[in-house]
Formats: sequence, structure tokens, C-alpha cells
Amino acid sequence: MWFVYIIRCKDGSLYTGATNDLEKRFADHKSGKGAKYTKSHIPEEIVFSKKFRSKIKALKKEREIKDLTREEKIKFIKNASG
Repeated sequence: MWFVYIIRCKDGSLYTGATNDLEKRFADHKSGKGAKYTKSHIPEEIVFSKKFRSKIKALKKEREIKDLTREEKIKFIKNASG
């Protein structure tokens, strides 16, 4: 399984990524071993995640989310959780 996820950082920014091990990847982000972005924007919590059966589908969704504006991402997260 693959996951697409969005992390809210302490400064309020949002980081989107994809992984095949969500817990490990989030731990990597929190320890400073994740993406370059999360080294300088401290991760706080995962606010969205979704499972995919294939890496290709997960990466496609990751790209779609990354192309959204911040406001669109916030609406996307709210709609996904409600």
C-alpha cells in the first residue's frame, strides 16, 4: 500500500508527500531526516492521509494536491475529514 499525506507544520504551513510507510515517514520528518522542507518547517501533525493500491496512483494524487493553492488544500482537508 501507498499513502498520500498532508502534514501541518508548527508555522501553519502544509507539506504534502507520498510513502509506503506512513508512520516511519512521519517519524523521519519529525526527526529532521525527512524532506528538506520539513527540516526548516517543524512537522506537527498529519491532517490528511489516504491509502492507494499503487505507487503510480499515489504519486498522481500527490501531484494534484501539490498543485492546489493553500486555500484549496485547506478546503480539501476539511472535505476529506467531514
